[in-house]
Amino acid sequence: MLNDDNVNALFNKIIEKMEELSVRIEKLNLTEYLELYRNPSRLLYLNFLAGVARGFGMAIGFTLLGALVIYVLQKMVILKLPVIGDFIADIIKIVQNELSTK
Repeated sequence: MLNDDNVNALFNKIIEKMEELSVRIEKLNLTEYLELYRNPSRLLYLNFLAGVARGFGMAIGFTLLGALVIYVLQKMVILKLPVIGDFIADIIKIVQNELSTK
């Protein structure tokens, strides 16, 4: 049977678990998530901003990567590597021919 000491110990365990659960919920930012879920226009706005930021980041990254590749290719042409230099020179000629015909 349950006596007063067992009941007090059980209540203390329950209170301890509830406090632990409360801390975990606070760490999850569950309230902020629920507010977003209740306000779809804010959720759409934040997702739009995140998409714009991702797109801008991809554009900047692609530009920098492309510039780096072109820089490396130019250096390879200057070094006059036999196989790679001829290949790159052919590509440059093709591009220049295409640009001059338009």
